[in-house]
Formats: sequence, C-alpha cells, structure tokens
Amino acid sequence: MNEATHHHRPARPDVTAVEVHRSTPLAPLPSAPALPTQPGTIAAVTSVVLPDGRVVTGYTIEPAKPEPVAAKPLVSRAAVNVALGGVGFLAMCGGLLLLTSFIAALTAFVTQLITLAAVVFGGWVAVQVFSVSGHRSGTTVNIRKAVIKRSHFRG
Repeated sequence: MNEATHHHRPARPDVTAVEVHRSTPLAPLPSAPALPTQPGTIAAVTSVVLPDGRVVTGYTIEPAKPEPVAAKPLVSRAAVNVALGGVGFLAMCGGLLLLTSFIAALTAFVTQLITLAAVVFGGWVAVQVFSVSGHRSGTTVNIRKAVIKRSHFRG
C-alpha cells in the first residue's frame, strides 16, 4: 500500500474501515522552468471521526470573513440630490434672467440702429431735395415754354 494511505479501525465492529488519503505536494523537476504559483499553501486533508464511528475526510476551510460595513455618510444621498436640484434650479432662473435682459438690450440696440438709419436716410433725402445744383439729370419739364427734355430728344 501507499504511504499516504492509512486504514482506520472503526470504534464499532459493525462499521467498515475507511481509507484516508493525504495530499502530497509534488516537488518541481530540477530542469523545469519556474512557473508562477498562487500564494498560500495546499490545504491539509483532515479526517473527523463522528460519534457514531463514521470517519469524514475533507479539506479544511477557513471561515468566510464578513465584508466590512461601509461607513454611513454624514449627509444622505436624498439631501444631496435635493440640494443639487435647488442649485440647478437657481442657475437656470439666473440664466433665464440674463437671457431676457440680453434680449431686451438687443431689441433696444436694433431699435436705435433703425432710428439712426431713418434719421441719416431722411437727412440725405432732405439734402437732395433742398439743395440747389445747376446740373440735374433725368427728366426736365418746363411748362411755361412747353419744352420737354427727355434724355436726347426735343419736342
């Protein structure tokens, strides 16, 4: 039999013998390159004799460690969300106020430009109408002499 195999005699005569196998780690071959291994050791095989005489064999398992409880934040998420919503609402209101102010200023500016254009154009028209110049182009009508001059034709 193998060295790693053991026979246990049951405590009671009516129970049959159970073989217990222990794990034996293998040594690496000297010529083999070193391969990365996982940290830790191979768990030992443990045998437990139950009160009724049966033998249970298995690997030992470390008890699971509970996850650390996260610290409760000083301010709840709902309060943070409400505060951020309030800040966003105020920013939106301020933006709308600035937008309406900008639109009002732009409207006043365009109105002033239109007024300025009307004044300048009106002044130009007044200068054209009331200025006395000796040379006029276009159509001349002198009713007293009944002379109608159009371009190069004489009647």
